[in-house]
Amino acid sequence: MEKSSLIGIVLALISVGVGMVLKGASLVALLNPAAALIIFGGTASALFIAFSLEDMKKIPKLLKIIFTEQKLMPKKELINTFIEWVSITRREGLLSLEKQAEELADPFMKSGMRLIIDGNDPDFVRDVLLEDIAEMETRHKKYAGIFTQAGTYAPTLGVLGAVVGLIAALGNLSEVEKLGHLISAAFVATMFGIFLGYVIFHPFANKLKQKSKKEVEIKLMVVEGLLSIQSGVSANSVKQKMMIFVANSDRAAFDEEAKGDAAQ
Repeated sequence: MEKSSLIGIVLALISVGVGMVLKGASLVALLNPAAALIIFGGTASALFIAFSLEDMKKIPKLLKIIFTEQKLMPKKELINTFIEWVSITRREGLLSLEKQAEELADPFMKSGMRLIIDGNDPDFVRDVLLEDIAEMETRHKKYAGIFTQAGTYAPTLGVLGAVVGLIAALGNLSEVEKLGHLISAAFVATMFGIFLGYVIFHPFANKLKQKSKKEVEIKLMVVEGLLSIQSGVSANSVKQKMMIFVANSDRAAFDEEAKGDAAQ
């Protein structure tokens, strides 16, 4: 479970709910079927118009990604793995990595290992792997765009809901007792729209973008590691090359841990 996503939503609901109570507004006012229909139904219809049915079918999977902890190999483990593979290759040759390649669970890394073991040109290997990453980024950007667009539509539909509510209120000017209730209900749709757009949908899109960025970074490390193995560089060289992807503040700690592991 991605705890930050869950914590964010819970905090948002508490903040809005408690804020309404402190302002003297009743939470019962949120029970407005018409406003909910305009916002949720309107946003859904806009998305179906904007995206294909195949894209819309991805929404449950995207929500699962948002609320599931991302499983990526830690950078330290990845670097140490490639250092070990470089050492094996320099002693026994590229073909000695066939066993490790078959045991890999990551399809991207496994495909890259097969490419270098088969003796392909380094430029060809780099092009194939980078094109794979580029295609993945394109897909991720498109799917994050679903929530970005939803975050754009929902607040606008909130304004539409308020207009509809005000039309109803202005049609009942003679009934003073109902007027206040109708005006209050009119702005519930605006509240729903703004809340969904800027507290739910846009943050969801950003979460997907951040997860995509992390995955791309790990895959770029894999590309550099595989090309280093193929070029026959030393273990220290591959480490220095892959350490580029580690933040400066973490490099000293990484080196200290490596020294401790070597001493044991």
